[in-house]
Amino acid sequence: MSVTMAELDPQVRQLLDLLDQQRAPPTHGVSVDTARDQLDELFSTLDPESVGDVQNLTIEGPAEPIPVRVYAPEDEPDEPLGVFVTFHGGGWVLGDLDTHDPFCRAVTNAADCLVVSVDYRRAPEHPFPAAVEDCYAVVEWAAEYAGDLGGNPEKVAVGGDSAGGNLAAAITLLARDRGGPDLCHQSLLYPGVNSPVHTEFDSYEENGEGYFLERESIEWFQERYIQNDLDARNEYAAPLLARDLSGLPSATVITAGFDPLRDEGMAYADRLDDAGVAVSHEHFSGMIHGFVSMLDVVDRAHDGIETAADGLRDAFDTQAR
Repeated sequence: MSVTMAELDPQVRQLLDLLDQQRAPPTHGVSVDTARDQLDELFSTLDPESVGDVQNLTIEGPAEPIPVRVYAPEDEPDEPLGVFVTFHGGGWVLGDLDTHDPFCRAVTNAADCLVVSVDYRRAPEHPFPAAVEDCYAVVEWAAEYAGDLGGNPEKVAVGGDSAGGNLAAAITLLARDRGGPDLCHQSLLYPGVNSPVHTEFDSYEENGEGYFLERESIEWFQERYIQNDLDARNEYAAPLLARDLSGLPSATVITAGFDPLRDEGMAYADRLDDAGVAVSHEHFSGMIHGFVSMLDVVDRAHDGIETAADGLRDAFDTQAR
């Protein structure tokens, strides 16, 4: 898919101007704790949707218990629901169940499915592969116990935004390679799938400063998550490195025009398509990284939610036939 020049969305421009006026240092200029606090504060202002039910659970993990939050839609289901296991963004360092609560609520209602949000171990305290191991454990748990939650174990999808999209892509590779759960879909929102030792993309330079996620912050995240050169070459850390993408579940890929991760998301969508995977790629030309989570301030965030929900509904319906 070729990229054409577009205008930055006026609501996004207004948001960026507001953030600039606050004069908060960028992520790469502060400590991990401060960066986490900044993201928590940013998302604490959102007004989340009502849903049918929310459960906070803890499941057994490979190293320590993993908190998960399970959302059910407002409408009472006539049959077991599809299950969407989602992994939050934040560069594998920031974010948690609360920062992505509004996103999860919006998706569970829009897609009429169960959403399982995962509070995986974060870097730098727990670098790669800790997050991947936790996310895979939750996917296995969801496939086994979906029926107890009102879900259908034959309809399990994965997804996430940014670093969460990276984790979702890695989980589909792991499930294929290990003969694990038969996943029906992957929803990748502006995923970070590249490696610091791989190809440089034009969007790093074009959008690397001034559009919410900055190139230096990407490097800051990568340094904390991937702590040696061997891991930087691991396809489960950087799925774009995978030689074989065949046999993976269908995919919805969302990219944003003013995102430094734009080109790698596009490249991954193209690679999936070339491998014979059914891919729906939706490009939001006037948007920035993270826009789908900006539900109260950017109208097109709701279009992003609907795009992800459409992919999930189609996959769940196909799986039912």
